[in-house]
Amino acid sequence: MNELTDLLIIGAGPAGMGAALAAASSGMRIVVLDDNPLPGGQIWRDGPQANLPTEARRLREQLQACDNVQCYPGTRVIACAADKTLLVEDTERGWSISYDRLILCTGARELLLPFPGWTLPGVTGAGGLQALIKGGLPVRGERLVIAGSGPLLLASAATAKHQGAQVLRIAEQANRARVLGFAAQLPRWPNKWLQSFSLLDAHYRTDSHVLQALGRDRLEGVRLFQQGKTVELACDRLACGFGLVPNVQLGQALGCGVQDQALAVDAWQATTRPGYYAAGECTGFGGSELAQVEGAIAGFAAVGNSAAAQRLWPRRARWQAFARALNRAFALDARLKTLARPDTLVCRCEDVPYADLLGHENWREAKLASRCGMGACQGRVCGAALEHLFGWTPPTPRPPFSPARIETLLALGENAPT
Repeated sequence: MNELTDLLIIGAGPAGMGAALAAASSGMRIVVLDDNPLPGGQIWRDGPQANLPTEARRLREQLQACDNVQCYPGTRVIACAADKTLLVEDTERGWSISYDRLILCTGARELLLPFPGWTLPGVTGAGGLQALIKGGLPVRGERLVIAGSGPLLLASAATAKHQGAQVLRIAEQANRARVLGFAAQLPRWPNKWLQSFSLLDAHYRTDSHVLQALGRDRLEGVRLFQQGKTVELACDRLACGFGLVPNVQLGQALGCGVQDQALAVDAWQATTRPGYYAAGECTGFGGSELAQVEGAIAGFAAVGNSAAAQRLWPRRARWQAFARALNRAFALDARLKTLARPDTLVCRCEDVPYADLLGHENWREAKLASRCGMGACQGRVCGAALEHLFGWTPPTPRPPFSPARIETLLALGENAPT
């Protein structure tokens, strides 16, 4: 089966919803794909223990009211079936979608850096812990340590405390001067300033980072560098997040250029490939407000409404300033590149230790020698870590982009050129 649409949007987070709502007024046929069960992306992830913001509910309702917008939840892109045709799959079927224009709103994922013990049961990403709790993970009474960098640490801690967890420490690697400098700028964005008060935590420490997760069969404690001293805390869970990595793989596979590890876009959110646009955190980080306005600009531009798109430029500039302040304040310290020991696993899928990667000059060389990045995650975790540690550029992904059923892959032959 081959479905036809005027505009295809990949991702239904704030950027994807903003793009769909902006483009909907054109009357064009619009399809929105997302691998989550409901629109909202990772930032507005739903679940039995989620507290969905009013803005997310409002956008969902507006999206449902658009007769010319078709949303496909729980759907992933598997491969490029032909020019301007993607092979996709949900839980029940696989099919192809042909489009005239495309907007990539593929978001970002957590940067996970290897350190001794990070593969122990009980250790997750900071955002990963938040997603698990929203999905129903019971944490009441558990002792938590959250470490890494950025406001996500505080948000994850707030989610955990709301469900009854005991947060022992929030270890922020940025130093006190940078964090206070960022906080002093927050009144320029009043809603962020007010939000920061709800996230304040007495257990927050700057100039602090994880050294080692302690335990044999599962996590028992954590060793931290905390403001010049080494401290150990017994805990049940450790969540570490060192910022975000743009999800650029699909854009790269479609021929879109990358700059500074993100999809390169111009003032109209257009990529380097004509007819292809990108918005949200796949183009850089700045929060839901920036993602939403970028999505709206992309949506208007994709349907030819340049005037409406241009009217949103000042709002985008305002949130881009917030993004710059955020990224400056929470830039990662070079010390985080020295956490791994020779026997620390870097590629968890293929059990490749740090020592096996030393001495190689690039990703391809290391991959051929060690199978690093050849496991189930296809290098999504270790690739980003090695780019941060060694400056290696991960290769352009090849299909299938996600695990798929055989019958779905067989559909590729139906679209092959004759």
